[in-house]
Amino acid sequence: MVTVSFDAERYVEYYLGNAPSLSTLLVANGAAFLVGVSFYVHSTPVSLADLPTFLYPLFADSPTALALVTLSLATLLPNLGRRRVRDAPSNTPLVYLHTFAFVWLVKYGLWTVVALNLHPDQYLGFAGAALWDYWGILLTHLLFVAEALVIPYYGRTTDRALKVALGALLLNDVFDYAFGYHPPLRYDPGIPLILATLLLSVGAVAAADRLFARPDRFDPLAPGDHE
Repeated sequence: MVTVSFDAERYVEYYLGNAPSLSTLLVANGAAFLVGVSFYVHSTPVSLADLPTFLYPLFADSPTALALVTLSLATLLPNLGRRRVRDAPSNTPLVYLHTFAFVWLVKYGLWTVVALNLHPDQYLGFAGAALWDYWGILLTHLLFVAEALVIPYYGRTTDRALKVALGALLLNDVFDYAFGYHPPLRYDPGIPLILATLLLSVGAVAAADRLFARPDRFDPLAPGDHE
């Protein structure tokens, strides 16, 4: 009997620690970001053109997640060939960046899966536009979650960063549903999707709390916290 051993850590180290593969991932994320921005530019009844510039990140949820993870991964570039990915330096700005990238990817990757499947009759199909509108969007957003899972390999978090991230996600939820700026849907979101969104906000932060290691130093933005 042949036993196949899959060493995820070794593959993550190799993929993120080599310039060609890391650069390819950054380019792919950048392309996906542009596709996402295009979707929100042309969305109806609300588009990016209807909002002040500084509110774009709260409306364009998936592009925001892609921008954050692209920045997070780009911080590995100066370390190529100098140290293991696992041993990437950590400081307070990086702690917050990696934490936010993780929770945004997890939340909005899973949110899309939930949103599409609450009313699958509006999206599900096997021909024409439905191949992208359901299957393409579903699979690409599941990749958000897969990509998020590599961040704790090189990133760190703190209790304060987790609290700030949860506050930011909940603020985004208020913006989406209290003011009507949720991602464009083919149906009214209603209570089920709103509750699912709130659970995903809490769940994404809980996952980060479980998966991330803590830095050796205290978080200077959280005096008195022993993190």
